[in-house]
Amino acid sequence: MKHPVTPAEAVAQIPDGASLMIGGFMGCGVPYTLIEAIIAAGKKNLTIISNDNDRVNQGIGRLIHEGCVSHVITSHIGLNPETQKGMIDGTIQVDLVPQGTLAEQIRSAGHGLGGVLTKTALGTIAAKAGETVHLNGEDWLYMPPLKADFAVIHADQADHIGNLSYRLTAQNFSPLMALAADHVICEVREFVPVGIIPPDLVKTPGIVVDTLVPAITNKPIKPAQ
Repeated sequence: MKHPVTPAEAVAQIPDGASLMIGGFMGCGVPYTLIEAIIAAGKKNLTIISNDNDRVNQGIGRLIHEGCVSHVITSHIGLNPETQKGMIDGTIQVDLVPQGTLAEQIRSAGHGLGGVLTKTALGTIAAKAGETVHLNGEDWLYMPPLKADFAVIHADQADHIGNLSYRLTAQNFSPLMALAADHVICEVREFVPVGIIPPDLVKTPGIVVDTLVPAITNKPIKPAQ
């Protein structure tokens, strides 16, 4: 049995300078409760691996706004001018990765694979993050597997051994991240008895989930006017 802890207790395990994979896709499936707990705990110099940076002072953008982040690995910062400014003035290191490549790098780490071979970004500035290799008469871009110290994710339901289900498109990155991180912290909308979640809806097995937290904040913090 995994007993839920408070958000503050969960994020106390995260040291300054840690790498965090944070689930969600432009606000869908974002772990808002854990993000607020990370900010309240004053964490600094974090590396954030995520699909996007949300908007200014919303979701993952809250971590940027509050100065918790020194390095971002992501596929989209187009709606967050604070991340853009940080990249330009050098206060935040930003590694932009094509979305499909990012997902596959995380998946390859979680599945114990050696990385990704892709044509995407081949011959562009983004290819500097990887290595061009020649196989069977073709050039490919090799991108290494991507791991993190922690996965910080949101699930719709969890049972008390940590099996997780996600709602609709909220399952985009989170199941991949749960397999690719050393420690998985999950906030949960609803806890249910073991057996209630149908087996085919368990997208993350409890054996890889370390810490469960009740989701308290299910909506993004409205940015200050």
